[in-house]
Amino acid sequence: MDHRQQRVALNDGHSMPVLGFGTAVPEKVPVSEALVATKLAIDAGFRHIDSAYLYEVEEEVGLAIRSKIADGTVKREDIFYTTKLWPTFSRPELVQHSLEMSLNKLQLDYVDLFLIHFPMPLQPGDQIIPRDENGKLLFETVDLCDTWEAMEKCKEAGLAKSIGVSNFNRRQLEMILNKPGLKYKPVCNQVECHPYLNQSKLLDFCKSKDIVLVAYGALGTQRYKRWVDQSSPVLLNDPVLGALAKKYNQSPALIALRYQLQRGVVVLAQSFIERKMKENVQVFGFQLSLEDMKVIDGLNRKLRYLGAEFLADHPDYPFSDEY
Repeated sequence: MDHRQQRVALNDGHSMPVLGFGTAVPEKVPVSEALVATKLAIDAGFRHIDSAYLYEVEEEVGLAIRSKIADGTVKREDIFYTTKLWPTFSRPELVQHSLEMSLNKLQLDYVDLFLIHFPMPLQPGDQIIPRDENGKLLFETVDLCDTWEAMEKCKEAGLAKSIGVSNFNRRQLEMILNKPGLKYKPVCNQVECHPYLNQSKLLDFCKSKDIVLVAYGALGTQRYKRWVDQSSPVLLNDPVLGALAKKYNQSPALIALRYQLQRGVVVLAQSFIERKMKENVQVFGFQLSLEDMKVIDGLNRKLRYLGAEFLADHPDYPFSDEY
C-alpha cells in the first residue's frame, strides 16, 4: 500500500495521514532551511505537515507547499497542514485573527487542522512568553471553553477543516468534551509521546472518546539546549531499541515510529536531513511482533523531554496531573 494513502479517520468526517513531518527548526539551523526541508519532505512522500505560530517558519513552509503544488508534485488537497494557536491569542476575539495571520504567511485559503497549542492562556502582546519586570509569567484568565467556541467558529468559517488541542491532560480534555452546547469535539490531542513516555493512559482515554493521539518528540526530540535537560538519556541510543533495530534490519528511529503506528497513534517525525526523511517514510515496510511491542511498552519511564517548565507556574499547567 502506498504510504501516502495511510490515513486515520477523524471524528468530524475528515482524515489525517498517520505519518507527519514536523517543521520546528532545530537549533543553529537557519529558518530558511524550513523551506528546503519541507520541499524535501514532500518529495520524500510526506503529505502531513505540522507547524505552528511559535515556530516562526510559516512563510517558508507555505512557500514550499505552494512550490510543490505549482510544479505538479502535489495538489492542495493532498497536503494535510496543521497550525496552532499560541496561548497569547487565547481570548476568543483573537483566535480567528491568529489563524488569519498564519494563513496570510502561508498564502493558503485554509488549514486542515488548527490546534490550541497549550491549555495555558497568556496575556496578549508581542512577547511569545509575556513576563513582568520581575520575570514573572503574565497569565490570562480566559475560560478555555470560550477559546474552543472561537475555534469552532473558525471551522464553520471554512478557515480550518478540523480543530483539536495539544498538550491537554485528561481533565482539560473533559472540560471541553463536557462543555454545554459543544458543536465539535477535538479531533486530536497532540502530545509528547515516545517509548520513554508512552502515554498509555491518555491514549486509552482518547480512544474511548474517538480522539486521535498525535505524537510529537516521537524520536526523543531534537534535544534543544533551551528546552531539554542535556543530561537526560538519548532515546535512540537505548539498547533495547538498538537490539530490535538489528532484529528487524531497521534503524532505532524506525522502530520508535513503527511502535506508535501500531498503537493507533499518528506520529510526527522531525528531521531536516534528506537521508533520514527518506528513511522515516520506510516505516510502513515492516511490522513489529506483539511480543516486541510489549518489550517497547516496558521502556516507559515517564520521562518528559519537553516539560515546558517555563510555564510551570501557570495555574493550568497540564503536566502535573498523572495523565
